[in-house]
Amino acid sequence: MIPDFDQQGKVDTKEWVPEVAAPAVLLENVSKSYGRIFALSNITLALNGGVTGVLGMNGAGKSTLFNLLMGKLKVSQGSIKLFGTDPWKNPAPYARVGFVPEHEKMYDWMTGHGFVSTFARLNGLTRDEANIEADRVLEFVGLTDVAYKKIGQYSKGMRQRAKIAHALVNDPELIILDEPLQGCDPLARTTIMNVIRELGRMGRTVLVSSHILQEIERITEQIVILHQGRLLALGNLHSIRERLDKIPHRISIRAENPKQLAKDVIDIDEVFGISFPDGENISIQTHNLGAIHSQLPRIIVDNNHKVSTIDNPDDDLTSILGYLTSGGSM
Repeated sequence: MIPDFDQQGKVDTKEWVPEVAAPAVLLENVSKSYGRIFALSNITLALNGGVTGVLGMNGAGKSTLFNLLMGKLKVSQGSIKLFGTDPWKNPAPYARVGFVPEHEKMYDWMTGHGFVSTFARLNGLTRDEANIEADRVLEFVGLTDVAYKKIGQYSKGMRQRAKIAHALVNDPELIILDEPLQGCDPLARTTIMNVIRELGRMGRTVLVSSHILQEIERITEQIVILHQGRLLALGNLHSIRERLDKIPHRISIRAENPKQLAKDVIDIDEVFGISFPDGENISIQTHNLGAIHSQLPRIIVDNNHKVSTIDNPDDDLTSILGYLTSGGSM
């Protein structure tokens, strides 16, 4: 909007109000039901810029949310807007969206380059433009060296990266990734995580779903937690962890001599209990995981303890859900 000027050439500040860009994603009181069963219930949410992790166990409503955003399902009540527009009334916003569904049949007889360039052609690019764009996005996801290899010969991680590449050919401002890390090996997970983080640094709005807390934690601090179709929490993961520190946590350690290790950690102020599940493991109870982990390496090294694993069994999505559903809140 261009500001008005009075006769003296001064800006008329009373009438001019700067326009504020609409968020990439806006849901207002959105519900989706199948008969009496609610897949999503009364979700209000606004997201714009950066990476947001959508967390929830299987059946929480993550895929339903994404299918609503992509127009594959219609809301039972409420409204959805992408970039300020209801896509059911005007599908134009979808030209600014890239989507990678959890399950999608790929054409194994096509090469990765052929798969991506074909989709670019469907987005209106000429053959030459599509080839250039395919080269660009395949390089971005790290598939240049196998671009002309058949998709049927790709690993799970390579197939996922090819799907992400094809979702990027229209240079989208909103990217929606439904469980992109599922079934991938550790190296592929790291590569895909780097791609997602880079998209966020570029200012894109990225929604990525998972039911594994540690995956999302390596990508972003901004999270949405869905549980049984309800919006359980929205905000910074660290703020949730700070609240979780108020409840007891366990640290499980597999050691050659767990009883000797127990003698060396029992005097740590933050330790309030120790147990031995079996002859090879020690379980340490604490209200402060950080304090214990900051001291464990020194204790293990100084006392020559032989330790094979250290795990936090309570530090996962199930524990967070248990805390939030039992009365905890953001």
